Amino acid sequence: MNERVRFVVIILAAFGSAIGGVLIGRAWIAPATPVETELHQLLHGDLRLDADQERKIEAIEQQYAQRRKALEQELQADNARLAAAIEAEHGYGPQVAGAVDASHMAMGELQKVTLEHIFAMRGVLRPDQAERFDASVVKALTAKQR
Repeated sequence: MNERVRFVVIILAAFGSAIGGVLIGRAWIAPATPVETELHQLLHGDLRLDADQERKIEAIEQQYAQRRKALEQELQADNARLAAAIEAEHGYGPQVAGAVDASHMAMGELQKVTLEHIFAMRGVLRPDQAERFDASVVKALTAKQR
């Protein structure tokens, strides 16, 4: 292999690795959870839920935890496929593009499941509690990220 080809291969591998690192970092290392954190604080600390509400919300949270865990495992598998594709193609080729698309599908499904979870919890609340809950959701979703 001549020097020019070797240089191009190294550049493409570095670029592919950088793209993969960004995708993995966004999906794995720094998942967006501020909405959930703020909502859980509100639910379990500020809204003064009654025993029936606590029981219903606990059941909703357990179901969500199972679905979330399965989707997070799917994301990890997608990341492994992305890494393998990057290693095989050393650039943004069809395998990398397919792996990225699969990862985005799983991320989108996780977002949908999270929203279903939020709305299910909201359905347990009294109107006065739901009003505060809604305000917290809007605030969390519109807050500037650091």
